[in-house]
Amino acid sequence: MLTRTLHDTRHDSLTKRLGYSSIAILVCAISPFVNAADYKVIHAGELLTVASKKPLQQYSLIIRDDKITEVKKGYVTLSKDKVIATDTVEYIDLKDSFVMSGLMDMHVHLQGEIGPKNDSEALRMSDADVAMRSAYFANKTLQAGFTTVRDLGAKPEQIYALRDAINKGWLPGPRIVASGGVSVTGGHGDVDGKSPDLLDMLTSKTICDGPFDCRRATRRAIKYGADVIKITSTGGVLSDTNTGTGQQMANDELKEVIDAAHALGRKVASHAHAAEGINAALRAGVDSIEHGSYANKESIKLFKKSGAYLVPTLLAGDTVVQMANSKGNFMSDAIKAKAIRVGNDMQNNFGNAYKKGVKIAFGTDSGVSRHGDSAKEAVLMSQAGMSNKDILISATINGADLVGMSESIGTLEQGKQADVIAMKVSPLTQIDALLNVQFVMKSGDIHKQ
Repeated sequence: MLTRTLHDTRHDSLTKRLGYSSIAILVCAISPFVNAADYKVIHAGELLTVASKKPLQQYSLIIRDDKITEVKKGYVTLSKDKVIATDTVEYIDLKDSFVMSGLMDMHVHLQGEIGPKNDSEALRMSDADVAMRSAYFANKTLQAGFTTVRDLGAKPEQIYALRDAINKGWLPGPRIVASGGVSVTGGHGDVDGKSPDLLDMLTSKTICDGPFDCRRATRRAIKYGADVIKITSTGGVLSDTNTGTGQQMANDELKEVIDAAHALGRKVASHAHAAEGINAALRAGVDSIEHGSYANKESIKLFKKSGAYLVPTLLAGDTVVQMANSKGNFMSDAIKAKAIRVGNDMQNNFGNAYKKGVKIAFGTDSGVSRHGDSAKEAVLMSQAGMSNKDILISATINGADLVGMSESIGTLEQGKQADVIAMKVSPLTQIDALLNVQFVMKSGDIHKQ
């Protein structure tokens, strides 16, 4: 791939002195962001503007600042009447590549990764350390082609600061939709597996009991910066307790959280494995179900009636099964038993939900798996029977809809944010092409080429 930065013809003297290759070196030297030119023109060999439509052959994307201004047939150059004397134009040669909108992961945890040192890290790492590591994981995620993520579980102050720093251009990373968590005492989402003194010290102020206390917790999370509310209607695999994966939040608690969040303009995502917890959250009006491991016939009807999304996180299930069966397994007996049972069941249940017409949004639970590996979810979705086209829709159009940002991201159309990725092979024919993204642009800034 060759990237050229060209001034308007009125600046030919500079171009002739330096040469195209020297200009390219200058552009690449601007780190971590490349945004030197006023205009960027991407020449795409194959261009998927909208994942639900057919790709276009030999088209150009014209970008001004952070937005797409035109999508034009052929490999265009900007004429003098399109730019003013001081404008610069950068031409990006992706004629040998498949170009599409940036990917979206609707379930990540940027503050860590599951491993044998988690307990000691929790004691040794300061909040500042956690924030620095989160920035590192965020950049790894962006480098993998994911330009928007929804973080569903982190220390609030640190994840909100990371979100804001990325938005201000201080750090490279994906656009973050950050959650505030609301859980019940002793449930998944509360602190577990620690000494009593630490349990008291580490318990969040958004742990609640009863509908009105959960209303308070929801409002508090939003007050302090939550873009979305994360609830845990069932138990979880990685809770270090043998409380199972059945429903844990009561129906009235679920309804109060969701109503309070919606009243303040926030959507709600519910972690849910068992069918009764999935169905209770759907009846209460939740916007997405995370995992949905044991969705049953009633669940399917409720999904389709409400329009809620399923975020499958197959990669998390696959990862915990491998961890539980490894020689160096560090899981407690309670976690290991849940990991093997739930992890092995997730893929088949997802395949059934997809075939029944449930709306799917791409999500991995990264942090359980390694950051930067999010595209492996697409391979697992394909193995479960999802078409490559629908996988790309789930990771672009559906993700944008779930976070309420369809007007600005999710497709490569005029007026949208210039979130662009490219790879050598079309993922429509070979889904594992997503594992090798070679070009990343977010909001007009080049982060990988």
